[in-house]
Amino acid sequence: MSSREGFAGWYRHRLVWVAVILLTVAAGVVFLNRAAGGEAEPADLQAQIVARMRTTLEQADPGQHNHAGHNAQQAATEAKPPVICGVRVYGYEPAAAATLADVQKVYGFHLCGIAEQKRPWDVAVKLAGPLIMDMSTEPLGIQVVEATENVRFIDRLHQMFPAKYATLAQEEALAATEMADLRRRYDAAAGL
Repeated sequence: MSSREGFAGWYRHRLVWVAVILLTVAAGVVFLNRAAGGEAEPADLQAQIVARMRTTLEQADPGQHNHAGHNAQQAATEAKPPVICGVRVYGYEPAAAATLADVQKVYGFHLCGIAEQKRPWDVAVKLAGPLIMDMSTEPLGIQVVEATENVRFIDRLHQMFPAKYATLAQEEALAATEMADLRRRYDAAAGL
């Protein structure tokens, strides 16, 4: 009988240890989820800004992108073709903004294609370049960096953008994943 009592005691202790391990793992998961929640906010804000920029640019008339001399060729009776955009956020002000409502200005890049039916991406009318989006107005303000008769593009970029974002704008456009998503959405909109 003593072996049977020993086995029962050992078995009870094993269940206690399993319970202790499960409680420890559960507490660790709760702690990590709470800790990750604070870090996930900026990524979520970044995603919200990207979605708002893309939606604003796609709903705006191409002329509102403030690009000089870029118009889609279309007959007067045809519906306007959709504008499909990819965006990249370089930064925003104030940098300490915690919610989308707190963001006043966004510095970024856009590449948009006017998706005329059966027109491949390679020959589509495109609107592209660094831009500043004023999030404090309704509708949102869109300023595209462009050269003028008297000011070169690079000089205009440095006039409009803070130095750290101007440097990014000279080096980076769309990320590969954003470009792939843009092409997929463009092809669908153009019926390809």
